[in-house]
Amino acid sequence: MKSEVPKPNIVLEKSFAFSIRIVKVNQYLYKNHKEILPLITQLLKSGTSIGANVEEAVSGYSKKDFSSKMGISLKEARETRYWIRLLNETGYLDKRQYQSLLQDVEELIRLLTSILKTSRAE
Repeated sequence: MKSEVPKPNIVLEKSFAFSIRIVKVNQYLYKNHKEILPLITQLLKSGTSIGANVEEAVSGYSKKDFSSKMGISLKEARETRYWIRLLNETGYLDKRQYQSLLQDVEELIRLLTSILKTSRAE
C-alpha cells in the first residue's frame, strides 16, 4: 500500500504564515510602543486565532462543526483587520507594514468567505 502525501491546504498554510507575521509585528510594537499594550494584545489574540480555528475546523467532527470553526476564523480575521486599520490610523504602523498586513488579512477574509459559502451550499 502506498502512503499518500497530504494535499496542501492553502487556507491552513496562509493562516499559519499570517499568525507568524502577527507575532513578529507584536514583538515590534511591544518593543517600540509599550504604551498601547492593550491594542497589541488584541491584535495578537485575534490575528493568531484565525489559524488556530482553521486548524480546528480541518479536524472537525461534522460539516456543522467545520462551518462553525471557519465562521469563527472569519470573524477573527475581520476583527484583526479592524486592529490593523486602527494601528495604521493612529500612526503605530508605517504605510508598508499596514498595506502588507491588510493585503494578507483581506486575502484570508476572501478565502474564508468562499469556503463558508461552499460548505453551507453543500
